[in-house]
Amino acid sequence: MTYHEHTDHQYAKHIRAGAPEAFKAFMAFDNQVLRGKDNVVPPKYAELTAVAVALTTQCAYCIEAHTIAAHAAGATQQELAETIMTAAALRAGGGYAHGFMAMKFFTEAGKDDTR
Repeated sequence: MTYHEHTDHQYAKHIRAGAPEAFKAFMAFDNQVLRGKDNVVPPKYAELTAVAVALTTQCAYCIEAHTIAAHAAGATQQELAETIMTAAALRAGGGYAHGFMAMKFFTEAGKDDTR
């Protein structure tokens, strides 16, 4: 079986059929957040933000959809590149920051050592 095939979106119909009200609510929420008529954040920046989040959550479908939408909204290649590097820095920063917890747990575990 192959993962993340371009045609996988066809299975959305099964989600829609199995949970129609939740699907409808999700689609309305998604549309409002990204394309709401009263949104203050311009579409280009909303889509670049969506690309950054998609990169950190590693959703291949979201990366594709929001990169194409960012392009359509007028994002430049340089803006996309900076967005990619911002997402990479934040993802790496998360690993570093969670390392603080690992060090704390390690230090705490050492307090019980009788060696």
